[in-house]
Amino acid sequence: QVRLVESGGGLVQPGGSLTLSCAASGLTFSGYDMTWYRQAPGKERELLATITAAGRTTIYRDSVKGRFTISRDNAKNTVYLQMDSLKPEDTAVYYCNTQSSVYNYWGQGTQVTVSS
Repeated sequence: QVRLVESGGGLVQPGGSLTLSCAASGLTFSGYDMTWYRQAPGKERELLATITAAGRTTIYRDSVKGRFTISRDNAKNTVYLQMDSLKPEDTAVYYCNTQSSVYNYWGQGTQVTVSS
């Protein structure tokens, strides 16, 4: 059974930083591209960043480029999202995901709130 478990969310002041983690189990992690999404209240879920299986390629949404960094440690079966210069509009539930035409796995999400 595939499990993705996010952690690291919380309350942070504008301009602050957080690092989210997503621990994967039940799959050969090093063979899967991984993606971070977020969903703010009343808004659609949006893709933030993707990292390829070996970690050689990363892709970012324009609104987070330069502020967020996706990385992975295949030895720990974990993908990370380093978030810097956080803004109130970054407040959302953050999810990790891996999907293809034949599978689509999601974690339960972790809440990030950016507020003074």
